[in-house]
Amino acid sequence: MQKKRIQLSFLIRNENERLHRGGINALRYDAKNDRLYTAGRDSIIRAWDCKRYGSDMYEYSMEHHTDWVNDIVLVNSGKHILSASSDATIKLWNAPKGTCMSTLRTHKDFVKCLAYAKDKEQVASGGFDNSIFLWDVNVLTALTAVNNTVTTSTFTGNEHSVYSLAMNPSGTVLASGSPENVIRVYDPRTCTLLMKLKGHTDNIRALVLNRDGTQCISASSDHSIRIWSLGQQRCITKLHIHSDAVWTLCANEAFTKLYSSGRDRRVYVTDLADTSRSVCVCQETEPVLRNAC
Repeated sequence: MQKKRIQLSFLIRNENERLHRGGINALRYDAKNDRLYTAGRDSIIRAWDCKRYGSDMYEYSMEHHTDWVNDIVLVNSGKHILSASSDATIKLWNAPKGTCMSTLRTHKDFVKCLAYAKDKEQVASGGFDNSIFLWDVNVLTALTAVNNTVTTSTFTGNEHSVYSLAMNPSGTVLASGSPENVIRVYDPRTCTLLMKLKGHTDNIRALVLNRDGTQCISASSDHSIRIWSLGQQRCITKLHIHSDAVWTLCANEAFTKLYSSGRDRRVYVTDLADTSRSVCVCQETEPVLRNAC
């Protein structure tokens, strides 16, 4: 009888390790508590007290994932965090305490991205299993060891890995981007596909929607940023300000300024009222994986 071989791996590190050991995939800033959360390729989420700027900002770590943490969102006015990981799970955290409350295993492959509709307390998740799921935050935060049954809505018709998601605050529009170079736009209330937006020639890496869900901005590995009118179902503006793949987008609350960055290591701010006005605000030493505003 042949014995089954089992291989175990151990990671030995300093007890009070305070810095990420790899790239930072996601950032979320809690303005109410002046706290920054960072999610890294070392599988750890770290909390930083921004009131201590210039001294020791590190507060605590959230360690429960076993692979890269690809995205995080702050929900319930900063009381909880949802995290998406390459370990194929989504985890719910008590943000102030840094404790893991529950683990969701609905995805079957890497969970790449999250989108949050804060007015409805809903979160969408997308990953390399070609799936998009919609979660009710109030249901998730009410889970207990006894009552841990989770039901979720599923968006159908996607045939490729999901690299980017965006949802407007009221949860009336959801947009997804993938390596098929197409933006799919859904109605989250019915989980139905509304339209497909074509124009990019490479993977769509980042998306943002305005508050009323009438405009979508996309960033792609084809070096371009596009602004789309969802009512007209077409691209109304093309921006070619980056010299390499654009990986991240962030718009301010008023949707008047757009921040973009990516492989060219430059962070640009663009005036959305006059898109000819783009300014490079800084240049990093490495490609920029995520920005927050």
